[in-house]
Amino acid sequence: MAGALIVTAELGPADFAWLDGQRRAYFPPERNQLAAHLTMFHALPPGSLDEVRGRLAELARNPPPRATIAGLLNLGRGVAYRVVAPELEAMRGELAEAFHGLLSAQDAAGWRPHVTIQNKVEPAVARKLLSELERDFTPRGLAIPALQVHEYLGGPWAPLGRWPFRGRR
Repeated sequence: MAGALIVTAELGPADFAWLDGQRRAYFPPERNQLAAHLTMFHALPPGSLDEVRGRLAELARNPPPRATIAGLLNLGRGVAYRVVAPELEAMRGELAEAFHGLLSAQDAAGWRPHVTIQNKVEPAVARKLLSELERDFTPRGLAIPALQVHEYLGGPWAPLGRWPFRGRR
């Protein structure tokens, strides 16, 4: 949906560099229009922008949520890193409750936090990459310094705001 709002959890600089490098290495280049990202909501209505901004600002009063890249996910036609972040999941749940009735079917179906590094490939290609990456995988921490909102532009996204977490741990 063009103009839809996308809410993401920002990846820390070192984590972003690593995950985006993985995405550039494994995502079909002709289909890769975005950098690595951790989507919390895929399509909130454009008219909800002021409320989204207000709610993200409120959540940003919290300390940065703890997060871990805990494993890999088989997406069928791609591969992603599975993220475990209970505090971020609680924030997402709060937002989902606030936007009840405005959520797309995809967003209303729940959330499985992940960062996609390969998509839109043949299942055999995805299975091969998954097997290769699982051999050397070790869980690692993931920094989440901020929340962001973007506008969907039919492929690429336009940034509309960023809210750094301000609370102390």
